[in-house]
Amino acid sequence: MLALLAASIVASGQTFTCTPTHVWDGDGPVWCAEGPHLRIAGIAAREMDGTCRTNQPCPDATAIEARDALVQLMGGARGTISTGHVVVRGPRLTCRSEGSAGGNRTAAWCRLPSGADLSCAMIKTGNVLRWDRYWKGPACR
Repeated sequence: MLALLAASIVASGQTFTCTPTHVWDGDGPVWCAEGPHLRIAGIAAREMDGTCRTNQPCPDATAIEARDALVQLMGGARGTISTGHVVVRGPRLTCRSEGSAGGNRTAAWCRLPSGADLSCAMIKTGNVLRWDRYWKGPACR
């Protein structure tokens, strides 16, 4: 458990692997077995208390709906821990870092094993919104 708390920021531009183990909300952090805490780049979800920060897009979906959509993409819920994080046993993601997302989180663009972009997959669920200020990703189809 201590290793999960000692996350480090992956340098911007670096490619890394993330095998998801825990999910907090619809845009992260997602805890990776390899160490990083991932903030999914280019999207915005509600905070877990249901609010939206004043400087970001505010989706209609609840925080729980967004989190649960991400959990499904990460292989489904396997339980929770005392912090409220949902335990997952997700597919290995291939990610490219955008650097720090504040705190101990790494902002990153990730691809699912199918090749689909994770940010686009979350937008497709209808539970998060594209955050144009940070969007450097692909054209979602």
